[in-house]
Amino acid sequence: MKTSVFAIVAVTLVLASANLSTAEEYLTGIDWLEPKIITPGKTDNDPPSDAVVLFGGAEDVAKWENGENWMTNDDVLISGKGMIRSKDTFGDCQIHVEWSAPTPPKGKSQGRGNSGIFLMGRYEMQVLDSYENKTYFDGQAGAIYKQTPPAVNAMRPPGEWNSYDIFWTAPRFDENGELSSPAYITATHNGVLILNHFELLGDTPFNRAPQYKAHGPKGPIAIQDHGNPVRFRNIWVREYQPAQAADETVSESETESAAASDSAE
Repeated sequence: MKTSVFAIVAVTLVLASANLSTAEEYLTGIDWLEPKIITPGKTDNDPPSDAVVLFGGAEDVAKWENGENWMTNDDVLISGKGMIRSKDTFGDCQIHVEWSAPTPPKGKSQGRGNSGIFLMGRYEMQVLDSYENKTYFDGQAGAIYKQTPPAVNAMRPPGEWNSYDIFWTAPRFDENGELSSPAYITATHNGVLILNHFELLGDTPFNRAPQYKAHGPKGPIAIQDHGNPVRFRNIWVREYQPAQAADETVSESETESAAASDSAE
């Protein structure tokens, strides 16, 4: 009886193998372009070869509007007078920034280690000393200000370095200035996922409800001055473009060519 069972199993496996060998391979029908080769950083915190380094040392203060009014200490940028904005602008992108709350800690709630990272100069991800420091939840570290708290509080103690890794999808507006696609953000705080494809409701002001107002496809990275000497270092950005099919490139090329022809006429 055992022999016959083994024989049946063996025949079944042979038949299954034969069916697999004769099955047709699934093909998407898409002619993909080869993904660009880049060199990753030595660690996950280090900028890869295609990154724009916005701050890696004192000389990089020149990459920021109003940068001369912030202090530097070698590879550390210290919040000074007024907001700073990157001279480079970005749309869809990946952003890495490291920051440290002042030590010893002073103040409480929103008055303790307060700053912010502004995507496109208008959508704020909060920077705050949220280590054993209660405040309103949609205003603590990692929050999209006044829109959503982070999923968890992953804050390190004052004086230690925190990292944000932000994956940003810019909003899109049609030719009439109407919103056609909102902004989305995914982010980690110290390697912990705190925002997962969150859909922004608009900008992030303190004194009114969020709203979208048409703007260009790119904008600066801005860092807020809130009167607290928050420290920053190792700030870099990668512009993001998804994988492309060859015919998409041809289509874009033809569109650009047609636009140039129309302009010449």
